[in-house]
Amino acid sequence: MTLQQILEEVKKGQLSVEHAEDLLKKEGYEEMDYAKLDTTRKARTGFAEVVYCARKADEHLLNIYQKLYEEDGEVFGTRASEHQYELVKKVLPDVVYDPVSGILKIEKEKEHIGKVAVCTAGTADISVAEEAAQTAEYFGTHVERIYDVGVSGMHRLFSRLDTIQEANCVVAVAGMEGALASVMGGLVKRPVIAVPTSVGYGASFHGLSALLTMINSCANGIAVVNIDNGFGAGYLATQINRLAEGK
Repeated sequence: MTLQQILEEVKKGQLSVEHAEDLLKKEGYEEMDYAKLDTTRKARTGFAEVVYCARKADEHLLNIYQKLYEEDGEVFGTRASEHQYELVKKVLPDVVYDPVSGILKIEKEKEHIGKVAVCTAGTADISVAEEAAQTAEYFGTHVERIYDVGVSGMHRLFSRLDTIQEANCVVAVAGMEGALASVMGGLVKRPVIAVPTSVGYGASFHGLSALLTMINSCANGIAVVNIDNGFGAGYLATQINRLAEGK
């Protein structure tokens, strides 16, 4: 619960002053020995803590997931496996898993504002793009998906250019040489978030080639996140979208 939500509920009489005081006096995190859950992150930043599922022990993941769900009524996890989904589902049957992006979530109904365009150079980049798109959607952003519009067939991109140019922010996801971000930077007046992926043959160096191309782009208005970091792109895109919508 954010500070604004606490104050609004007190004003409406839905939350007692005493309960509100207890919420505001909380330490800001919950100690779990192996984890310190940041229970006030949403109040500070507007975004609740997200679970990075990969490499977590089963018991740790399950307990963390349960605690965050109890705290906010929804929870979002990235880089989850099928095994982790089955584990969580036994305790929280409403959990949803997407094997393409690795997203594991329980989500409240919410309004989706503004517009962010998530674009990929190729179909092989979709797993990273979906991590970005679903992250943005979870945090209340309206997302337009525009996939497989890489530079080897520019006419495909131009067929969706109106939609891309209307967006408050563009996420360009590309492997190989990563040229899509530069093309986007030269076509739109909004910020472009470039996401290099590890897609490509040997000399792509598992995404390093795309990363360096994007960092060295001659187009302006491009910010670059780490290789395969769809979550970081979706988060940043949401921040930009909220600013554009005055939220």
